[in-house]
Amino acid sequence: MKINTSKLGLLLLSFPLSLGAISVSAEANPTNSSAVPFTENPASITEISSENQLKAIATDPIAQNVTSVSQLSDVRPTDWAFTALQSLVERYGCIAGYPDRTFRGKQATSRYEFAAGLNACLDKINEIISAGLADKVSKEDLATLQKLQEEFASELATLRGRVDALDAKTAKLEAQQFSTTTKLSGEAIFSVSGATGANPNNGGTNTNIVFNNRVRLNLLTSFSGKDLLITGLQATNISSLAAPLGYTDPLGSSSNVRLGFENQFLNFNPSNSNTTAANSVNLYKLLYIFPVADKLTLFAGSSAEVSDAFPAISPFASEGQGSISRFGQGLNAATRVSGGTSGTGLAAAVGFIWNPSDQVDFRALYGSVNPAIATSSSTTLLGAGFFGGSTIAAAQLTLKPTSNLDIGLNYANSYHQINILGTGLASADINAISGAGTALTDPIKLNSIGSTLTWRITPKIAFNLSGAWIFANLTNKDASTTFTSWMTGFQFSDVFKEGNTVGLIFGQPLARNAVGGIASIPNGFTATPYQLEGYFNFKLSKNISVTPGVFFVFNPEGINNAPTATVGVLRTTFTF
Repeated sequence: MKINTSKLGLLLLSFPLSLGAISVSAEANPTNSSAVPFTENPASITEISSENQLKAIATDPIAQNVTSVSQLSDVRPTDWAFTALQSLVERYGCIAGYPDRTFRGKQATSRYEFAAGLNACLDKINEIISAGLADKVSKEDLATLQKLQEEFASELATLRGRVDALDAKTAKLEAQQFSTTTKLSGEAIFSVSGATGANPNNGGTNTNIVFNNRVRLNLLTSFSGKDLLITGLQATNISSLAAPLGYTDPLGSSSNVRLGFENQFLNFNPSNSNTTAANSVNLYKLLYIFPVADKLTLFAGSSAEVSDAFPAISPFASEGQGSISRFGQGLNAATRVSGGTSGTGLAAAVGFIWNPSDQVDFRALYGSVNPAIATSSSTTLLGAGFFGGSTIAAAQLTLKPTSNLDIGLNYANSYHQINILGTGLASADINAISGAGTALTDPIKLNSIGSTLTWRITPKIAFNLSGAWIFANLTNKDASTTFTSWMTGFQFSDVFKEGNTVGLIFGQPLARNAVGGIASIPNGFTATPYQLEGYFNFKLSKNISVTPGVFFVFNPEGINNAPTATVGVLRTTFTF
């Protein structure tokens, strides 16, 4: 190819032009192996990665602000092409540089990248001529452009055709898109599970192998780019293994033997005592989050849970990727109290998030179970009204003193219309304060404290420790019970393959620890329960993971001489 010594030809033909330096382009990767070599016989444009093709036609608003060659930090007056580059920048305006104000003139380029740059200069010069300023373009430069157009006719035609095709596709997407403000995310869980170690004193039997599912679709809407409206839909048919084993409460909502992705209430709404069919679609999340100041964010929603507001410190907390058991998720009982993790969006809540620094995060909320119901009735066991029914005020202080240490401190103050805890962790949740003279219909007051610590010993090994205390008192009788729970474990990341995780967990599920007044620990329930769990979550692809796991509950529900309950799970999770 003959080299023309005009200012325009000198730079465009003799200078190894950088794609990012053209005003219509964004930053390109100089080491991209998919780039086509600059040869006389170029390969098809399909050999350039689609990412680079898009970059070749993308407009970078930052790059277009360069109006003088002196603004390009890596160009010096002593450079051999300085004068030619100065003309292109200041006379024709078709060179802009990268967003970091560099030109990168020594960077190699392909024929198609060169053609993209040529096309940019052609467009700029056509604009000058169309504006009646043809005298600003020298005849020598026009002659050079004509030769370049002939030399790169094939590449220019291909690029322009691709631009037209992309324009058409973009117009179609804009016309057919669901929403300009809303994104859809989803998760589908399929599980195969079974359990042994039934309680013979309660008519329990070992379970059959069951196949269940839970599907969630979340619409994430932002109106300002800083706020977020979460609308969540859910359908599930996961029935608890605890009931047939004989380890559950009278309502079937709470047990030591619960799966991590199992909702606390299946096909039953405790707010109004209504029932629904399995796999019916329900609204489980409706929450709006919006900033009001630099370090302050507010949130409000009619279907929410404590776990929506408080960051999970536990590495096992993901229902689709983490622990296979409810207890093993690592959310301490102070977080779960009052249906804080029911999986059904049990309460309406308002609250705030305050981030005074990167090391401190403080959040608090007030929640009410039945704010939409005006008057209590026989079917509204949890009361009615935003302030008159069962309520919770909760807070979490999250501290990050170092980059590898997270600490969460929880407090919750709850009032329930009936004698329940609402954690879903143990059968003692229902008729929580037991003894002669106590009843399910007795109102109860709870003060719950908890803490969680995660220490990332190495980038691939995390240690977790958590504990909780619930101090429960009946409001109309002299009866109190203290509940305790603790858990510890290790998570190992990137096992055999990047993205895989292994979890080993041991701890004491929620159990009655001490009583006062007329309260007592039921006869035959004085043993201390313990749980041991192991799981392996491995990635089949970016969006599919499979998790085999097993957990053992010793002395389940604190029953003296009860056989060890064994639960095996194979969970497959699809995310999209």
